[in-house]
Amino acid sequence: MSEHNILILFAHPLLEKSYANQALVKHIPSSKNITFHDLYEEYPEFDIDVNREKKLLEQHDIIIWHHPLYWYSCPPLLKQWIDMVLEHGWAYGKNGNALAGKTVFQVITTGGAQENYCATGKDRYTIPELLQPFIQSAKVCKMNYLSPFVVHGTHQMKGNDIEEIAKLYAQLLTHLSKNELNVEEINTFHYLNQWITKQLTSHG
Repeated sequence: MSEHNILILFAHPLLEKSYANQALVKHIPSSKNITFHDLYEEYPEFDIDVNREKKLLEQHDIIIWHHPLYWYSCPPLLKQWIDMVLEHGWAYGKNGNALAGKTVFQVITTGGAQENYCATGKDRYTIPELLQPFIQSAKVCKMNYLSPFVVHGTHQMKGNDIEEIAKLYAQLLTHLSKNELNVEEINTFHYLNQWITKQLTSHG
């Protein structure tokens, strides 16, 4: 059984107001294979240490962009991280192979209900459709992009609901850190939530 090192790049400028994200973060397993990296805590002045970030990426196999959905995208510090760290000649381009073969996916929280995110819904597009710029960025960096893990309706969630989704997130992280990944199979699922639920059910 092979082990994977997971880097969680967490970006939430108002964590103290997000009960859902507080719960998700609290349930991240304490493991030598999982690194939690809070970008807003590390870089409150947006002065990203690019070389440090590159070294972190090189040391991990699975990269997670964990953030709330802000105007159908990510918070500004994560966007700046992407702009600065994923440099030409290192992350992409003819000689940019530092991230080739690594896996990346997003953990998204959104106040909107799941039914809003479809062609006939209030938000018109599915979450994977809205994440296309991130998916394409991963492809350009020769990375394997997985379906997202999504927490919908955070404003309406009750304590038990938040606790259950946070436990599922913890189980996902543990599973990914200890098992081989079949990217094609995983990406047949709309959300990683569905995939990990099936894995847990099938393995008892």
